[in-house]
This record gives sequence, structure tokens and C-alpha cells, in this order.
Amino acid sequence: MSIEVRDEGGRTRVHIRGRWTVAEVSENQPAERPAAARAVEFDVTGLEGLDVSGAWQLRQLEQGLVRDGGRAAWSPARPELLDFIDRTMHEEGEPPPPARTPVRGLAGVLHEVGETVVLAKEGALDLLGFVGAVTAGAGRIAGSARRLRMPSVVRHVYETGVTAVPIVSLIAFLIAVIVAYIGAQQLRKFGGEIFVVDLVTVSVLRELGVLLTAIIIAGRSGSAYAAEIGAMKLNDEVDALRAMGMDPVEVLVMPRILGLVIALPALTVVADAMGLAGGALLSWYLVDIPLGQYVERVQGSISEYTFWVGIIKAPVFAVLIALVGTLRGMQVRTSSRELGRLTTAAVVQSIFLVILADAVFAVIFMELDI
Repeated sequence: MSIEVRDEGGRTRVHIRGRWTVAEVSENQPAERPAAARAVEFDVTGLEGLDVSGAWQLRQLEQGLVRDGGRAAWSPARPELLDFIDRTMHEEGEPPPPARTPVRGLAGVLHEVGETVVLAKEGALDLLGFVGAVTAGAGRIAGSARRLRMPSVVRHVYETGVTAVPIVSLIAFLIAVIVAYIGAQQLRKFGGEIFVVDLVTVSVLRELGVLLTAIIIAGRSGSAYAAEIGAMKLNDEVDALRAMGMDPVEVLVMPRILGLVIALPALTVVADAMGLAGGALLSWYLVDIPLGQYVERVQGSISEYTFWVGIIKAPVFAVLIALVGTLRGMQVRTSSRELGRLTTAAVVQSIFLVILADAVFAVIFMELDI
């Protein structure tokens, strides 16, 4: 290992040569160090070997230069091990390295646009690859039922479905009460209080029951999927599964998707029932509609498609929520901070996709006159 400092045309250039590994670092210390300068370029083209110990020494040289008010550049590129040490030290509380000087003007705008496009492309490729892996896993399970891990599926049905019944029931009941109250207040002006039953029935069965249930499950189970798989990634459990010859998609992803596809339609039925019960309570309390008349009006206000319109949406919403949650969990790489960020992203994106899918369904059903 050696350092050679040259002044080339008023610019300080530091040539890093040899092997910078733990053996050389423990035996030798670089005799020559760059003096304080406004700009120093580290040339690592002659670097023959580098490990964490050597990277630490190079980072110390760079940090000393920065503390003296200089600016460091690397040729041809900054070694990745130095970036790894930066991230590690930043997570442990060391102040982050100085931010790069932002590029201004047209070049800065083009830089931002290019960075956004690259990130969007990488995200799209990740999503496409993950959907392909899930599709292949579903095909293998369809070809051999022994690949389906029923105990895991049953556990996820219980965790995402059975344990969510109280909160889903309460939210659906209260929302139906609110809809019935507002509807009764407005319809009373026209003497049409009886149509409160139609309003509650159609809105709950077609939209509110399945949509509210999906949003609750996105926040409750979508975040849990991302956090569970992300924690396994941080603990190298996913890599351990691969080392044992097991496919993480079959072991971790498919049971969660299947469990949610089973649980969400069942929860939607529960939400529909509780919503109608809430409407019945408000109709009796505000409009004096007895239960028998309420039931007759409900039967007369729904068509043959009203109930099934809401149920058909539930499996689609379940697949979207499970895919986003498991994908974000699989994308966790380095730290608990990234785990929290991706868990939050899973919830936000799941809710967005559920609402977007619901809008698409609304347009389709309108075109089909359903």
C-alpha cells in the first residue's frame, strides 16, 4: 500500500496504489498524506485490493480533507466499501457526510428528471419480476397441491380475517349509521325518509362494505406483511430459506396471498351485515321504520347484482394488498429505517391501488349497466 501526492496543474492528485487490506494496514501506515487543499482527486486506478480496514483508512483521509474545508473527488469512482462505511456510521449516529452540491439550472432539472425516470424504471422492473415470480409460484402450486402449505394459509386466514372481525364490524356499523343519519336529514326536506333504506342498502352493499374493509385490511395486514418479511430479510432468514433449497415466494408470499383472498370476501360479508344493521337502527330511531318494514324495503331496493358487485371486488383488492405488502417486505435490504419506510409505503400504495381499482370497477359496471 502506498500514497503518492502530485500537484498537476494547480490541482492536487493523490495516487492510491497497492493492496489496502487488513494485513497491509496493520503493518504499514501511509507515510505521505495530502495537505489541505480546496480540491483533491483520489486516483484509485492502481488499487489492487481493498477490504473494510483499507476502506476505513481511505475514508479517514477523505474525512480529514473535508474537515479542513477541502473537496474530494474520486477517479474513476469512489469505492463501494466507503459508501458502505458511510451508511453504517450514519445509522450508528455519526453525522452524515456533506451533501453534494446541487446542480442548478437546466442541468439540475435534467438531472432530477433523469433520476426520477431511472427510479421509476427500477420500481417497474421490480414489480414485474415479483409478479412473474408469484405467477410462476401459483403455477407450481396448481400443478402440485403438495406445494401448498395449508397450515400457513390457515394461520394467515385467522390472523387477517378472524382477528379483524371486531374492528371491521365496528367501522362498518358506524359508517352506515352516519350515512343513514345524513340521508335522513336531507330526505326529510322532501318527505322521502323511506328512501333512507335504499340509500344505506345500495351504498353499503356496492361500495362502502368492501371498500372500507379493504382499507382497514391494507393498514392492518398489508403493513404486517411488509414488516414480517422485512424483518426476516434483515435477519437473513430469507437467504437461509434459499440456502436450504426452498423458494421464498412459495413459503412466504403465496400463503399470505391465498389467506387474504379467502379472508377479505368473508370480512366483506360481515361488513355488509353490520352496515345493514346500523342502517336499521338509525331508520328505526330517526324515521320510525320498524324492522319488518326495513327488511322488506331492503329486499325491494336491491337488484340481483347489488350484493355480488361488492363481493367480486374483494378478491381483487386482496391480491393487490398482499402483493404490495409482500413486495415491499422483500425489498428491505439494509436497516430498520428502511424497514419502517417500506412498511409505510406498503400501506399508502395498497390504499391507493384499492381506491384506483374501485374506480375502474365503477366505470366497468357503469358501461355494463350493472
